[in-house]
Formats: sequence, C-alpha cells, structure tokens
Amino acid sequence: MYEGCLTVVGGSFDNAGEVSGSIKTILKRMGLPSDVVRKAALVAYESEINIVSYARRGMIRLYVVPGSIMIEAIDEGPGIPDIELAMQPGYSTASSKIREMGFGAGMGLCNINSFSDMFEISSEVGRGTYLKIIIKTNKVPLNS
Repeated sequence: MYEGCLTVVGGSFDNAGEVSGSIKTILKRMGLPSDVVRKAALVAYESEINIVSYARRGMIRLYVVPGSIMIEAIDEGPGIPDIELAMQPGYSTASSKIREMGFGAGMGLCNINSFSDMFEISSEVGRGTYLKIIIKTNKVPLNS
C-alpha cells in the first residue's frame, strides 16, 4: 500500500509534468503493469496541467491499494461553472497564452474520464475543483 500527496503550483508551466512524472516513477517501482502505470500517469498529467493552467495552487494525492489506484486532484481555483459543458471534447476556457504554450485543447477532463475506471468531479465557483479517479490494477503491488 502507498499514500502520498504532491503539491502543484498554479501558473508554474516550467514545472508542469513533474508531479505526474513522480507518480509514474512511484508506480513503476511498485511493479504495477505498464498499461496501468500509463493510465495513471496520463490522468495525473491532465489533472496537473489543469491545476497549473487555472488554479492558484493544488495537490494531487495518490493512494495505491491491492487492486486499485486512486488519484485525487484538489485545487484552489476559479471552479467550473458548468461541469457538463466542461466534459465535452474540445470545450476550453484556456487563455490565448495557455494555448500558445500548447495547452488548453479542451481534452483534459475527457481524457481523464476515458482512462479511468471511475471518475467523479465536483466544483464550486470561486473555491476550486475536486477530482477523484480510480484505476483498477487487478494486481497487488510488489512493494506494498
């Protein structure tokens, strides 16, 4: 079993990808299957980029237990006024600056949903957003 919490700094595009990279390394060291590691790294990366792009700060929590990985992404950002709209492929509120850097294509939440076995999202305008993602592993980590 594993539990960890990693901080994400809003607006820090130079460091974007470090948290998801750390999660990938942790899961690989635990001996989890490569397809599971890839899914977890992808959803962690999309979550991290959303925090960097839109929030003041946030955190990504990682829990690994026999049979599943849970990733929680919690941010202090503007919140999402219309979650149903935000879940539509291609919908984005990214600024032109974010788009010029190659982000903000409107696929983040869609990708998280597609690569998760379970995905929950809640958001409060003016306060932030919470994501809960579960990926089934069907395997006990070697280093648990």
